[in-house]
Amino acid sequence: MRTRSGCAAVALALAALLTGCGPAQDAGEPSGSPSGGGSPAASDSPAASESPSATPTPTSTPVAIPKDCRAILSDEVLAQLKDVPLNDPAFGDSGPQDDGSLVCVWGDPGADTTGLTTEITRMNRGPALDLLNQLADDEGFSCFTPDEGTRCEKTWQNEQYPVTDGRTLFWRDGLLIDTRYSNLAPSGYTSSIITALWG
Repeated sequence: MRTRSGCAAVALALAALLTGCGPAQDAGEPSGSPSGGGSPAASDSPAASESPSATPTPTSTPVAIPKDCRAILSDEVLAQLKDVPLNDPAFGDSGPQDDGSLVCVWGDPGADTTGLTTEITRMNRGPALDLLNQLADDEGFSCFTPDEGTRCEKTWQNEQYPVTDGRTLFWRDGLLIDTRYSNLAPSGYTSSIITALWG
């Protein structure tokens, strides 16, 4: 098993990932200072001392990828994004994709850095494991196993502006939710998507 900073990286199975690593915040809830791979606090995450629950094997009926970027967010999260444009053509192709994935781009094209992009795609266990291993081992992401899935995340200081950037990934049952953001971090964002997909 590989390690980084005293915490185990993603194991050969997504079950029992990173026992003892501190939990991190929801994507969209930066701690106010860059973590640099450290583990920010989160109210919806398991306690740092808890052992993560086993990740289930993919279900026989795959969860459908949604086609509406607003429908996957709670009213509380949408209220935080009420003044932010969604899928502006200036950002290129967004919304439902030809391969069945969904790309949601929240941001004003006139802003220098503020924005949030989420991609929901199908990804089998092997490639997901490779991706999460790389992020944990090489890039200092903190990973844990909430909501019957596997979550890895990291925040850092923007190189040009005095704002926090970050990335959060959540994998479960063959679906990957991958969110990258800069200076736009709605509280409960990723958890809202998880609830919309799995209940």
